[in-house]
Amino acid sequence: QVQLVESGGGLVQPGGSLRLSCAASGFTFSLYAISWYRQAPGKEREVVASISGAAGGRTNYKDSVKGRFTISRDNAKNTVYLQMNSLKPEDTAMYYCTVSRGVPSVTYWGKGTLVTVSS
Repeated sequence: QVQLVESGGGLVQPGGSLRLSCAASGFTFSLYAISWYRQAPGKEREVVASISGAAGGRTNYKDSVKGRFTISRDNAKNTVYLQMNSLKPEDTAMYYCTVSRGVPSVTYWGKGTLVTVSS
């Protein structure tokens, strides 16, 4: 079955960096796009970054993280990364990775990893 396991969250000061990892299993990882979402307390869940599957590895970012966050994937390790630099307090949230697959399409979510940006 599809499993997504996030790791790498923690407490970091403003301006600091973290690298999140999403380890995937249960499907042909290289073929599917993976997205990172986040949800801050009291706010709606929002997509932060996505990377396409198959050939290309095209990326997309939420405007507020462009230039600070980088999404990448290692298909040999079935893992997607989110490198987060110049972190701000407003980046504080639970971060989730997701994959959508199947007909009809089903979106799978990991349990999330908490990122707290605070001095």
